[in-house]
Amino acid sequence: MARRPEVCVGAVAVDAGRLLMVRRGRGPAAGDWSLPGGRVEPGETLAEAVVRELEEEAGIEGVCGPMIGWVERIDDDHHFVILDFSVDVLEGTEPVAGDDAAEARWVPLEEIAELNVVAGLVEFLHENGIIDLIAADAEGIELL
Repeated sequence: MARRPEVCVGAVAVDAGRLLMVRRGRGPAAGDWSLPGGRVEPGETLAEAVVRELEEEAGIEGVCGPMIGWVERIDDDHHFVILDFSVDVLEGTEPVAGDDAAEARWVPLEEIAELNVVAGLVEFLHENGIIDLIAADAEGIELL
C-alpha cells in the first residue's frame, strides 16, 4: 500500500528550444528521463526546493518562476504529489549529473518523445504548452 503523500517539485527549464532533463539513477523511475526535481525538505519553500533540486541534480543555477501544473505518481510504495515550476536558467552552462541523477542534458524539444521518459511526462509537457502537438500510434508517442 502506498505511503503518506509526499510533496515534490519539478523544474521545467527551457532554453533555446531545449528542455533540461535528467535520467534517474535510482528510485521508482530509475533509468527513465524526467525533469530535475525531488522532495520538498522540512522548512523549505517550494521555490527554494526547485532551485536546490536543479542545482543538486543538474549543476544548474536558476530562478523559480510560476507553477506550470501538477501530477501525482502513486504505486505500491510511493505517493508523490509533484508541483512543476517554470525555471529561468541564470547561466548557459552545460548540466552535470549529481545527487540521484545518472545523466543530465539539454534535450531538443522535438526529441523528447524519443527518450524513455517517465510515464505521462510527454503528455504533461504537451498539455502545458511546452512541446508541440503529439500523436500516439502503435509505436508510441511522437511529436508532429
